[in-house]
Amino acid sequence: MNTAISPISPASRLRAALGDAAGSRLPVQAIGAVNAMAARVAVEAGFDALWVSGLEVSAAYGLADENLLGSRDLADVVTSLRRVTDLPVIVDVDNAAGTGPSAARYGFDLQAAGAAAVCLEDSRYPKCNSFSEHRAQGLADAEVVCEQIKELRAAAPHLLLIARTETLICGGGMDDALARAELYETAGADAVLIHSKDRTGGEALEAGRRWAGAPLVSVPTAFPHLDRRLLGEAGFVLAIYANQLSRAALAAMRGAAGGFRSTGVFEAHRLADVQDLMRIADPDARACL
Repeated sequence: MNTAISPISPASRLRAALGDAAGSRLPVQAIGAVNAMAARVAVEAGFDALWVSGLEVSAAYGLADENLLGSRDLADVVTSLRRVTDLPVIVDVDNAAGTGPSAARYGFDLQAAGAAAVCLEDSRYPKCNSFSEHRAQGLADAEVVCEQIKELRAAAPHLLLIARTETLICGGGMDDALARAELYETAGADAVLIHSKDRTGGEALEAGRRWAGAPLVSVPTAFPHLDRRLLGEAGFVLAIYANQLSRAALAAMRGAAGGFRSTGVFEAHRLADVQDLMRIADPDARACL
């Protein structure tokens, strides 16, 4: 277990890293981590921060990604991550249940759990996943989102607050997306995220060219070909790889289980050592397997 505590707060370290990224034009890279095991993998791979994804946590709990998570569900994940690493943790709070008081509770609980940042989106309650085809995402009233930002900020003054607009996801234009981002910055957001499902990456690059305000964040799920260098040159200071480790784990589990059903044995080359598993929580653990 990692018990070392940095004298600098997670939010302060993340703010400093974003400032450095603006100068170097190499974005901070955050990876989705749904549990301590994923956090260990992220540390070993050299990621700069962790992302607690609403989709990943919902899937792990057997819930649809439709505003079914509460603040304590997310805070428990933050606690488990911080047991094994002091990397800054950014938490996806979706639309924080759609009201100012509910946003304040999310902020308070997650700051108390040790999160460095939260990402609040402007989807209409109840939300659906940005890439859903079975349901359509809707936008909340911008004034309501601004009130959520203000109340969350008041309840959790030490958190870095990322405001995410779903305008492009909902079929709106870039002008409207940028206008909402400006409103959210004025309301108190520290950074903005203009989410896009354009697989070419063209919308993301356009947002980078046209945005001149608070630090700009990207979730390049739909456009993974835009690597760190390209995103940095486009003006992004933080790139969040939101769900790749869960998707990799799901594929690997299916491969191992499928192999067993075919052969009757679990093949060692498909599995981590028992000792490797034990060392997630106890780096000094030893095992004979």
